[in-house]
Amino acid sequence: MYRLALRITLNSQEAEDVVQDTIIKLWKMGEQLDAIDNLEAYALRMARNLALDRQRMKVNQTENIDGMDFFSSSSVENTIEHEERISTIRQAMEQLPEKQRVAMQLRDFEGLSYKEISNIMEITEDQVKVNIFRARQSVKSKLI
Repeated sequence: MYRLALRITLNSQEAEDVVQDTIIKLWKMGEQLDAIDNLEAYALRMARNLALDRQRMKVNQTENIDGMDFFSSSSVENTIEHEERISTIRQAMEQLPEKQRVAMQLRDFEGLSYKEISNIMEITEDQVKVNIFRARQSVKSKLI
């Protein structure tokens, strides 16, 4: 839930708040959770919706993701090159439309199936595939 919220909000503190709010809402549901077939997908959908709500409230948010170490290379040159590549990927993903960014996050980073993603995002599997394809193409073109 945290990684998904982080992809949407682009802020680690906001993402932590989203996860906390999601857990509180799930806790308050109590025994109603027994009726839910796929609790993980339900929790991710709830976290996604809360993150989107927070994101919509913050217009033109430009904060960067804080506190993440994406590399550990012994060579200074490799480290700098790797850091630049990661920065480019991160910037490319931040510029993606929300649906593409979330679909790519869920598939490529969370490892969810197309069906699970379609349940979470409340779109068809074909739409999920199209969003992921377009997101990958966009990121790829910016890397080239």
